[in-house]
Amino acid sequence: MRATVAPTIFFKDRHYLEKDWRYYFAEDEVCSNEKVVLEVGCGSGSTLFPLMAAFPNIYVHACDLSPHAIELVKSNVNFIEDRVNAIVCDVTLESLCEKIDPFSVDVVTLVFMLSAVSPSKMPLILENIKTVIKPNGYVLLRDYAAGDFAQVKLQKKDRMIGEDFYVRGDGTCSFYFSEDFLSTLFLRAGFHTVDMNTYCREVYNRSRNVTMNRYFPLHVLASKEN
Repeated sequence: MRATVAPTIFFKDRHYLEKDWRYYFAEDEVCSNEKVVLEVGCGSGSTLFPLMAAFPNIYVHACDLSPHAIELVKSNVNFIEDRVNAIVCDVTLESLCEKIDPFSVDVVTLVFMLSAVSPSKMPLILENIKTVIKPNGYVLLRDYAAGDFAQVKLQKKDRMIGEDFYVRGDGTCSFYFSEDFLSTLFLRAGFHTVDMNTYCREVYNRSRNVTMNRYFPLHVLASKEN
């Protein structure tokens, strides 16, 4: 699996996830206990810090393959040691249970992370996640969908290295998911789909006079009951 953050690449904070995923992070009306979140492939923290600001009741395990990414998280002005456990971990090889208590996580987030991994390693990641997530905990995924404008461009440049799997010019990889592929992938790992939606948005680039169809699936998947 490739490192998710290069030394000179930074990503905008993803505040839109506060609205999309509010239900899963907000305090429960019955129980106001702290919710434990695991972000796999946290990068520089563009997902975790907006979520922490919006939901003061969450504690986050932030893991990434890249030591540089974890350094960026820890150096962020919003980093709070009592609320974030930032760890270097290759989830395709290293057991999450060695760094996180088994069956202790309420919500796992996978935001534009799984697509960077070879399809052959995706089941290993989900099996690893299953060892730390609580029964009836949630896996929340947002990633690239098949048919996206970026996939079309890569096809034209003959960048395909496998079915729906491509290598970009900078050497990083990107997989484009169909809903059937994701449903099957999670089902085989012991998860069932609660909700699955693919968002299509037209983006017009004035400087290039090009209209781009961007597809981003927002998937909500619940862990299988024990």
